[in-house]
Amino acid sequence: MKTGYVAYIDESGDDGLRSVRPATPNGSSEWMVLSGVLVRADKDHSVPNWVRGIRADLRQVQRPDIHFRHLRYDNKRRACEQFAQLPIRGFTVLSNKKNMQGYTNPRAASIPARNWFYCWLTRLLLERITHYCAQRTLQDWNENRLVRLIFSTRGGMSYPQLRAYMTWLKKHKLAGTQHLNQGDLDWSVLDVGEVHAYDHTNRAGLQLADILASAFFQAVEYWPNRTCDASLAKVLSPRMARDHNGNVLGYGLKPMPALRKARLLPEQREIFEYYGYPREKW
Repeated sequence: MKTGYVAYIDESGDDGLRSVRPATPNGSSEWMVLSGVLVRADKDHSVPNWVRGIRADLRQVQRPDIHFRHLRYDNKRRACEQFAQLPIRGFTVLSNKKNMQGYTNPRAASIPARNWFYCWLTRLLLERITHYCAQRTLQDWNENRLVRLIFSTRGGMSYPQLRAYMTWLKKHKLAGTQHLNQGDLDWSVLDVGEVHAYDHTNRAGLQLADILASAFFQAVEYWPNRTCDASLAKVLSPRMARDHNGNVLGYGLKPMPALRKARLLPEQREIFEYYGYPREKW
């Protein structure tokens, strides 16, 4: 089957659960953010030019890539404004880890993947990306076409094991033995053989995914000496994926756990309210 879409996937924060802020001040980040930027395959050849254009606008031409967290605030905003004009779609999963400190997955031994938490977030992200592609492919191509997945390499992650995890999910889907009754990947547009991993500097699309993940991480991660800043993630609104009712929250933007259970600070709530969460439900 032909490839119709390319999804570039990167993260911000970390997946450590042994000790988590704020309960452990020097622990791992309170949030783990995993983001995907979806591009039509016939536009994928333009992605390096888009990123070069962003770098030129930021006067970052001496660097081979964009690292969002190293940019000045004004350049971060300019990068987000440029991102918001591109013909792409953004998907982001945000996991608040406060209630997961010290947690281990009782089923981890049965899942052929070492990094089960990252794999779990990948599943949530791909549920949305594959659903979107399956809904669009006949409209865009008049036939079913696959989505190619390109991950930014990260230390300690085995991508053969990630492929094995996805194969395991598909096997249980076909057998009707899923552990969860809600949500699933749409396998009509997904082939495990189309899962790849590259260094951030070697794929321009991964730098777009870095902008998306980092902007949302900045919106929710609270530090004692630096409050959250939702302004940059708001700028990305035009490119966030929406469901058939036009909603971003729950589709292009997926928080975990349920927001009413997350015990968020007022500063952390701002971005979710902006994307549609009713203030009275906190």
